[in-house]
Amino acid sequence: MTPTPHTGDTLTHRLSGRVALITGGARGQGAAHAYRLASEGAVVFLADVLDEDGARTAEELRSKGFDATYLHLDVSSPDDWQAAHRLVDDKHDRLDILVNNAGIVDVTNLEDLALDTWNRVLSVNLTGAFLGLKTMIPLLRKGTGSAVVNTSSIFGPSGAIGYAAYAASKAGMLGLTRTAALELAPDGIRVNALVPGGVSTPINAQEAQGGVVPETPLGRRADVTELAAAVAYLVSDDASFVTGTELVVDGGFRTR
Repeated sequence: MTPTPHTGDTLTHRLSGRVALITGGARGQGAAHAYRLASEGAVVFLADVLDEDGARTAEELRSKGFDATYLHLDVSSPDDWQAAHRLVDDKHDRLDILVNNAGIVDVTNLEDLALDTWNRVLSVNLTGAFLGLKTMIPLLRKGTGSAVVNTSSIFGPSGAIGYAAYAASKAGMLGLTRTAALELAPDGIRVNALVPGGVSTPINAQEAQGGVVPETPLGRRADVTELAAAVAYLVSDDASFVTGTELVVDGGFRTR
C-alpha cells in the first residue's frame, strides 16, 4: 500500500520563510521535493534543463499559492551555477536549503561502457553536486539553519550489475557529503545524504515486480512523497543535530 500524498493544509510550516534551491526540480523526485518544501513554507527555486516541464511545475506551485521560480540550470556547468547564484543572491541575498537532486542513469555492462558515457554520468550526478556546494557556500553561510541534501542511491554502497557509472557517482556522493559536512560544520551548515531505494515514477509505475522490488522487504517502490518527507526532515530544525550521515529510505533493501 502506497501513502496518500501530503497537502499543504496538513503540514506545519517548519520551513517558513526559508529559501530553497532544488536541482532536477522539473519533475519526479525533484518536483515532489519542491512541493513538500513549499508546503512547509519555503520559497523554492526549481532548477533543471527541462525548461517546459520546469516552468509548468513552477506555475502549478504558484497556482496553489506557493512562491516558486523556475531557472534553467545544467548542473555540470560552472557558468550555469554562477547564474543561479546571482539570481538567488539578487532576490534573497541568502540560501537556506540546497537539494542536489539532479541525476541521470545509464545501464551498460562495464566492458561495454564508453568513456564519454562514464564522464557524462559523473559530471551530472557527482560533479554537479560539487559545483552546487562550491558555488552556493557563500549564500548558505548567510542562511538560517542552512542545510544541504545530496541524493545518493542504494546502488552507491551496494553496487548493481550494469550500473558502474551510476553506482560510482552515487558512492562518490557519500564521500562528498561526509567531507562537506566536516568542512562546513563550523559555519553551522549541515550536509546529509538521502539514500533512496526503488522509487515509483511514471516510467516504471506499471512494472510492480520489476527492478529492486523483489529484493525489497516492504515489497514495493517508494512513492516520491515519502522521499520528499525525508528531505523536509533533513533540512528542518527537527534535524538540527544531524549532519554528515545518510538517511536510507529503501523499504529494507539493505537489510536483506
